[in-house]
Amino acid sequence: MNRFVRTIDRLNDRVGRAASWLALLVVVVGAWNAVARFLDRETGTTLSSNFWIEAGWYLFAALFLFGAAWALRNDAHVRVDVFYSRLSNRGKAWVDLLGTLLLLIPFTVLMLWAVWPSVEESWRIKEMSPDPGGLPRWPVRAVVPIAFILLLLQGIANGLKALNVLKGGEVILEGEEKNG
Repeated sequence: MNRFVRTIDRLNDRVGRAASWLALLVVVVGAWNAVARFLDRETGTTLSSNFWIEAGWYLFAALFLFGAAWALRNDAHVRVDVFYSRLSNRGKAWVDLLGTLLLLIPFTVLMLWAVWPSVEESWRIKEMSPDPGGLPRWPVRAVVPIAFILLLLQGIANGLKALNVLKGGEVILEGEEKNG
C-alpha cells in the first residue's frame, strides 16, 4: 500500500512541477498577444492571431487541470479549515476518507464518463478550431481525462493514507513517515 501511495505521490509531484512551468508560458503568450495586438493597430501588421489566443487558453487549461492532482497531493486545495484545522489526526483522516469516498471518487468517475465520448470523437475526427488560424482541439481535449485520472489516483492514494491513520498507522506527509 505504501509503495502505491508513494508512487502516485511522486507521479503527481512530477506532473505538478512540470505543469508549473506552464504558468510562465501563459504569461509570455499573453504578453506577446497584448504587444502583438498593439503593434498590429499601430503598424498595420498582423502579428496577433487566433493561434496565440488559443495557445494561451490551452496552456492555462493544462496548467489548471494538471495542477489539480498536485494541489490535492500537497493539501493546497481549497478547503474550509474552520473545523478541520482543529481536528486530531484521526478526525482529519475521517474527513479525508469520507470526502474521498463520497465526493472525490464519484466526481472524478462521473467526469471521466461524461467527457470520454467527446474526447474520443474529437480524436476520431482530428477536431480543429473553427476560427481561422486556430489550433487543433483534439490534443487539449485529451488533457481532460488524463488530468481526471491523475486526480482519481491521487484521491485513492490520499484515501489510503487516511485509512492507514484510522487503522492506527502513521501519518505520511511529503513522502516521509511521521507518527500520528
